[in-house]
Amino acid sequence: QVQFVESGGGLVQPGGSLKLSCATSGFTFSTAMMQWYRHPPGKEREWVATITSDSGRTDYVDSVKGRFTISRDNAKNTVYLEMNSLKPEDTAVYYCNTIYGINWGQGTQVIVSS
Repeated sequence: QVQFVESGGGLVQPGGSLKLSCATSGFTFSTAMMQWYRHPPGKEREWVATITSDSGRTDYVDSVKGRFTISRDNAKNTVYLEMNSLKPEDTAVYYCNTIYGINWGQGTQVIVSS
């Protein structure tokens, strides 16, 4: 069964950093394009970042470009999201998934507040 287990969230002050991890299972991770999404309070879930299976290409929503970095370790079936210069508007529950958006995990809560 396809599973995603996100971790690494927490409470951080504006300007701070966090690194999220997403452990996956149940599919061939090394051939899958992976994505991070976030669901801000009171808003719709939005796409944040994408990484190709070989890490050769990454894409980001404009609001996080230059601050967030997506990466992956195919040996560990894990995708990461390093977040720097965090802003209050980055507050959300963060999820990883494939491009098909199935079997969503619990997500990891990120709160940016002073």
